[in-house]
Amino acid sequence: MKNIFLVLVLALIFQATAKAQTCDDLPANFRSYNEATRAIQNTSFVLSDELPFGKSSWFLSAAYYSCDNYFGYLVYSTQDRTEHILEGVPLKVWTEFKTAKVTVTYYIQNVKGKYRMVPD
Repeated sequence: MKNIFLVLVLALIFQATAKAQTCDDLPANFRSYNEATRAIQNTSFVLSDELPFGKSSWFLSAAYYSCDNYFGYLVYSTQDRTEHILEGVPLKVWTEFKTAKVTVTYYIQNVKGKYRMVPD
């Protein structure tokens, strides 16, 4: 019985790691928002971080994914339930956004319109 359990656990681990791709596998450009979302969800990033729940009333969620600890993807959804992906956002900008007293003000002043929307 223990051997069957061990085999099942190993099979699940192998399946989970087999689906993960590396940053090198990410395309230079995405054809659609859905393609970008799937690729980001299936990639093992060097850094992934999230805006704490309840930190902002305007952002329902926000997450940051980086391959190199310098630049990355900012993925967020807003009150009106629209979802967006920004590419090439510096880690410093993410950190300042995440720790800003008012995230929406920081976003408007320092992020909005300054980074490429995926897909463009």
